[in-house]
Amino acid sequence: MDTTRADLLMRVEGMTCDGCAAAVTRTVKRLDPGAEIQVDRDAGRVAIRTDAQALVVAEALTRAGYTATAMTG
Repeated sequence: MDTTRADLLMRVEGMTCDGCAAAVTRTVKRLDPGAEIQVDRDAGRVAIRTDAQALVVAEALTRAGYTATAMTG
């Protein structure tokens, strides 16, 4: 992982409950235990401050059963 923290905004489809939001959080924390995560389940968005790259986060969330893509601004 890179040592520079970045702000990522991800669209995550398939989050239907608080359990899903918790699963998304756990998945990101496995990649970067120090990540700061804000899940907006209703909007299907996750804001992350992390050392992990967007592609790595998206792939991990996809493996966890969600459709994840990086968003801009």
